[in-house]
Amino acid sequence: MNTLSRIALAIGIGAVGGGIFYLLGLPLPWMLGALFATMTASVAKAPILGPARVRPAVVAVIGVLLGSRFTPDILAGAGAWIGTVAILLVYVIAVVLVVVPFYRFAGKFDWVTAYFAGMPGGLSEMIEIGEASGAKPAPIILAQSLRIVVTIALIAFWFRIVEGHDVGASAVRAEVPLTWIDGLLLFGSAVIGSVIGLKLKFPAPTFLGPLLVSAVLHLAAVTESAPPALLVNVAQILLGTVLGCRFLGISPGTLVPAAALALGATTLSLGLAMLAGLAMGHLAGIDLDQALLALAPGGLTEMGLIALAIHADVAFVALHHVMRILFVIVLAPLTFRLLLSRRPRP
Repeated sequence: MNTLSRIALAIGIGAVGGGIFYLLGLPLPWMLGALFATMTASVAKAPILGPARVRPAVVAVIGVLLGSRFTPDILAGAGAWIGTVAILLVYVIAVVLVVVPFYRFAGKFDWVTAYFAGMPGGLSEMIEIGEASGAKPAPIILAQSLRIVVTIALIAFWFRIVEGHDVGASAVRAEVPLTWIDGLLLFGSAVIGSVIGLKLKFPAPTFLGPLLVSAVLHLAAVTESAPPALLVNVAQILLGTVLGCRFLGISPGTLVPAAALALGATTLSLGLAMLAGLAMGHLAGIDLDQALLALAPGGLTEMGLIALAIHADVAFVALHHVMRILFVIVLAPLTFRLLLSRRPRP
């Protein structure tokens, strides 16, 4: 099969998976269904290939969608977020202190690989910095990829099955009709925002740039519309397919123990997130559900979608994930160099 056929097959499998999850009433069906279907196909060595080149456009759509939930009344409570960001930073340090030794002793990783595998930061950044620091890239790729997958699954199922929230396809439908002028404004948010994000070297530039421009337009009441549900659902299928295809070339014998480790590490992280969320509630009156989404070590895009689905404060969730990623990107290499400089010389 040629490249285009393999990509088409992957998208088809993702769409079928999303449709099955939708019919079963499972949470975030189009994204999670596509993710698990293509992950299964990847491990089964199906001749598929992820549509990685469309990911920037896909996350731009979701960025514009999340930006549409920024309203002027959000700014009223923003002052209390200084304290919650401080709690977030303490939480990140606690995760590192717990999860890195977990990978070292439970996973039998060497310390350098365990260090970057256990960091709750961006996937690509941890792989790049870790490999440059002498870590083994394959365990980091598996640990970081599975952390995101396991977090998304656990959080989505928690809010749908335990909490009873509507985390389905209907939860992200636009509430205001989309006119052609609104359509142009939203399209401009995606394009111009992506350019700004890339120029300013944002983390996740084609997501955060469109989110920022869309948020400014909605805060200024220039538009109140959001991307149409069909486009959002297609974007979720493509995003899930890209995530699932990250597991191409990984055998079940490698995946199963890595998944068990990821489940253990993620459970530890979410336990710490629960404690930090209770602290946020005590300090700033933040709802525990919202705090948990802001702290969960999953993908910024995916946690934002769940926040949108349960009508949590998307701005609060997005800000804390951006701060987590930036903090880890800065903290990880600096702390690693500090530890390396203090290591006894042979």
